[in-house]
Amino acid sequence: MNRRRISGATGNNFIMRGVSHAHVWFAIAWSFSGGQTRHPGMKESAMIGFRTSATRRALTASILVAGLAIPVTVATASSAQTAAAPAVNAAVGPTVTRLADTELDPRALYFVSYDGLVNNASYQQDGILTFGGYQYAAWYTSSRRVVVARRQLPSGAWQTLQLAHSLTTNDSHNSISLGVSPSDGRLHVAMDTHDSRVFYVKSEAGLLTDAGSRNWTATALGAVQRTLDGLELGAITYPQFAITPERRLQLSYRTGGSGNGTNELVEYDGSTWRRLGRWSSATGNWTQHGATSTRRNMYLHGLTYGLNGRLHAAFTWREQNAAVMCNRGGLSNHDTGYVYSDDRGRTWRNNAGQQVGTTNGTLVSVTSPGHVVDALNADHALINQESQTVDSTGQPHVIISYVPGRFTQCVTNFTSQRRSYARAFHLVRNAQGAWRKVEIPVALNAFGRSQIVLDRADNAYVVLPYGRIVTASKASGWTDWTLRFDGSGLNAFGEVVVDRSRMATDGILSILYQRRSSGTTPSSIRVVDFSLG
Repeated sequence: MNRRRISGATGNNFIMRGVSHAHVWFAIAWSFSGGQTRHPGMKESAMIGFRTSATRRALTASILVAGLAIPVTVATASSAQTAAAPAVNAAVGPTVTRLADTELDPRALYFVSYDGLVNNASYQQDGILTFGGYQYAAWYTSSRRVVVARRQLPSGAWQTLQLAHSLTTNDSHNSISLGVSPSDGRLHVAMDTHDSRVFYVKSEAGLLTDAGSRNWTATALGAVQRTLDGLELGAITYPQFAITPERRLQLSYRTGGSGNGTNELVEYDGSTWRRLGRWSSATGNWTQHGATSTRRNMYLHGLTYGLNGRLHAAFTWREQNAAVMCNRGGLSNHDTGYVYSDDRGRTWRNNAGQQVGTTNGTLVSVTSPGHVVDALNADHALINQESQTVDSTGQPHVIISYVPGRFTQCVTNFTSQRRSYARAFHLVRNAQGAWRKVEIPVALNAFGRSQIVLDRADNAYVVLPYGRIVTASKASGWTDWTLRFDGSGLNAFGEVVVDRSRMATDGILSILYQRRSSGTTPSSIRVVDFSLG
């Protein structure tokens, strides 16, 4: 696939139109570009990806959303096909009902950094989780100290403790991630790192598997370390935990920095941490607008185990060389990539099943064949580290968001234009390996990211910024997206964090959020629970 392809170019398409009152019908129109086809609103510089004969034959599509044409390039069979969404009665789709809203801390630490809060970040895996009938959450309080809390479900009172650590800097990257090692019942906490050494805590054995008889004290969580029991990670960012089918605990993290970094894995077997190694590459050439970038980093939308122990990783690339963008005020993220591992992260395969990477060997890179499943250039403020999950059949679902081409083909201020124009899209892979993409017809009105979870029937729930919830049914093929909760009464700042493990065990959607404030005035951090219908 030509990874310079410009999503958004169309020829003279015949568009079949159909829009219902409450729902959006998606109309697909196909055309083969036989020459230098250019959308009337596209700059000539945006045609770089159409200079070869192979690219000129690229299949392009336009979809109609609420009467507006959205151009989408479908480059090959591995690219996401934009689905035609049938009209579906809203009454048959999944619903949500608010059950309770509990306060964890009336004075949680508040400051805005990188357009986010340190207590609510999309890349926390996990900021809130459920294990053994108890729910656990972590945040920084107004004194900057780390607080870890638990409650017995469904409605027990929250118990809190403070660790002997205070946030080192006002940087929203330095969030807190929680993990569980089921084999020995320990809680693991990785925190306060952005291109720096991690702060790490490992609880006493059995604290989570025997929670009812254990005291909730800082002593039980153990001392704060700068290594993983002696395993030195060096400078890292984005620690994220995942549990393997064998009940081992893995930690994913980035080394290096934005635009020049790699992803690595370590694994805990119930007694010892050991390094698996690096699996993504920062090197390789990527060209757009006549400029070539030679360095980048992979931003994960998640790292998720599914059916038969398959480890799924969807991601986007961020280029170091800003000259590949149409304007330096944009965001140099491009493309949605996908790889998977059937051996717990030792080797990696592309969408077609071809091995394209080996941890500590040949790394997954921007030039790895067949890894791009939704092509998008670097001119649309595609956000990094959004969200993914896996359904009961083992197929991945991914949420991405960007500024569609109907608003502009060249983002010049990614923060303000994402707030004004960004839209979220749902991507899902079927059993044959084909990807389908549907725009969620609710404006984000925010810079930040959304979170996707599935219920036991594989109906989808996407929590948008400000705690709004949209849903889609499996019966519709995840096309009947409907706003079910508008965030009323939450006053949430923006991004929120969801408890994926409680969805899996109890069928309850718990959302950790912090109320909007101003300056550095502390605000309430809370958990709101929804039943699913």
